[in-house]
Order: sequence, then structure tokens, then C-alpha cells
Amino acid sequence: MAPKVVLVTGCSRFLGGHLAARLAADPAVDRVLAVDTEQPSRDLRRRMGRAEFVRADIRNPLIAKVVATAQVDTVVHASVTANPAGPTGRTAMKEMNVLGTMQLLAACQQSPHVRKLVVKSTTAVYGASSRDPAVFTEEMGPKDLPSRGYAKDAVEVEGFVRSFSRRRPDVDVTVLRFANFIGPRIDTVLTRYFALPVVPTVLGYDARVQLLHAEDALAVLDRAVRHDLPGVFNVGGDGVLMLSQAIRRAGRVNLPVPSPAVPLTGRVFRGARLVDFSPDQMRFLNWGRVVDTTPLKERFGFTPRWTTLQAFDDYVSGRGLRPVVDRDLVASVEHRALDLVSWLRGDGR
Repeated sequence: MAPKVVLVTGCSRFLGGHLAARLAADPAVDRVLAVDTEQPSRDLRRRMGRAEFVRADIRNPLIAKVVATAQVDTVVHASVTANPAGPTGRTAMKEMNVLGTMQLLAACQQSPHVRKLVVKSTTAVYGASSRDPAVFTEEMGPKDLPSRGYAKDAVEVEGFVRSFSRRRPDVDVTVLRFANFIGPRIDTVLTRYFALPVVPTVLGYDARVQLLHAEDALAVLDRAVRHDLPGVFNVGGDGVLMLSQAIRRAGRVNLPVPSPAVPLTGRVFRGARLVDFSPDQMRFLNWGRVVDTTPLKERFGFTPRWTTLQAFDDYVSGRGLRPVVDRDLVASVEHRALDLVSWLRGDGR
């Protein structure tokens, strides 16, 4: 079903705003409603063109009036977020993620015009633990169910979506489980983490990291809106990076922290407003997570343009990250150390 009237939530952030811009640039789409509680940046609002910004809180039942009055036929729920803001950020984040989803789905259920629902979810629903399989498929559940934070929110959101799908079988529902976003234009906990001069890691662990370029994420959302592709799909770039490799490629300094000190480290970085680590994000940095994307390529019809490695390198170059420690200096020190070892082993004894 070709979309005619599309409502996009979370339009003040990268994915929601740029998706609204793409749809608004298409004359085949009659109307685009860009919904958020915050005004998009001036540049993003300019890009959104004829998209109509609606300052609305999806936690409020009045969102049902917006959906019904505009006769929305396609809803893109892109406002589920892992990025809390302000001192009460985590509480507000959960309310927006969980209560906001409930109200939005109630609005969709009440409207006879809604025919398609696209939901931005996350591979964090699989959790992260030592008992994880090498690769998660869409049919698998978490070995350790997320108990709090963004991952738990996402599990609850997907539960609400499944219930909605049973109540409204006439609506095509697409759930996209995105791997961690990376790229020069998007701001996430992970992009801020790799930009730190000294990057804390958990001593004794080296997580396998699968990433998705933000431009690929945007393209996947766009395809889900324009085509009838119901189902649940893992979305991630091909290949993986070890966390230590990623830190080296970014030119950062790795700081291994003993496990007991990890919570304190997280509080220090959060207090300094550098990176806000949640418990589920710390578990991810312990164990990592990799998902299978075969259904994405074969049934959804999309192959990411960037691999995990290419996406990460584009982020590094696009952000202009420079090595914290001069590589020529490191090479010189290594060379002198090798010369010293050779001297000690030879005539210099």
C-alpha cells in the first residue's frame, strides 16, 4: 500500500526528522506529520520542507485526535530512545518509550484509516550475557531477560505491538530491530563513547560489536514505509569489530576497569556529562551482541551499504577524530625498545 498520509514520531532526532524530510520530498505522499515534544533544529526543520511539525506528546491521549483528524494511514514510531536527557532523564525516557507507545497504539487501534505501522526497535531486546549464542535470529529470545533500562523498555514496546497486531490484523506491522547506530551525523551514547580521549572498558572482556550506519537505518525505515513488508527484522551491518579494535581504529586510549569499579566509572562519566551509561549498555560493553540479517536481505530486500567496519571508519573520518597519542611517537618508542632488546641480547651484555 502506497502511503498517502504519514505520521512520524521522534522528528526532532536524526532518524525521525530525516525520514520525515525524505517522505515530504516525495510528491506521491500527500501529507507528512512530524510529531515530537521538542522543536527540530533549524537545519533539520529546513530539510523537512513541507512536512508539518506537530508539537505533541504521544503520552497524551490527544494523539488519537491527531491521528483521526488527519486520517493517517501510515504511522512510523521512531521515538523509542536510549538517550535520557536531564536529571530526570531515565524516568522521562521510560514514560516516553512505554507509556508513549501505549497511547500511540491506542490511537492507531481507534482509527479505521491506519493501515501500516512501522516500529523502530533494537537488538537490545536479546539482552547481553555470557550465555548468548554467537548469532541471534529473530525467533530467539534473550538468555537473560533485560531487567531495566532501554532494553527492558524495548521488550515491553514489542509486547504492546504484538498485542496491537492481534487486535488489528488488517494493519501491516513491521518491527525493525536495529543494531547500534554509528555515523558522522548521528549522536548516540556509542558515538560519544568512542569519541572519549580515554575509553573505559571492562577488564578481561572484549565485546564483539555489530554496528549499523545511520544512513542505512534511514534507508531501511524509508523502504518499510513505501512497501508492504510485515514482520520482525534484524537490521545490522555485515561483520563485527572487537571493542578493542574499534578503540584502536578511533585512535583512543583503552582504559580497562575492574568489574567492581565499573558502576563508579559510569557515575563519574555521567556526572561529568560525557557519556550516560545505563546498566544494559554496560552489559553490552561486556559481552557484545551479533544478529543474523538473512531475512533482511532475502525477505525485506535490503542489504546495508556499509559493513560494520566501513560504518565505523566513516564515523571516525567524518567526525575528524585524531589519535590521542601520536602514532609516529608510538612507532618510534617501539622501534627504540626493539633496538634495546636486540642490544641486550647481543654484544651489549
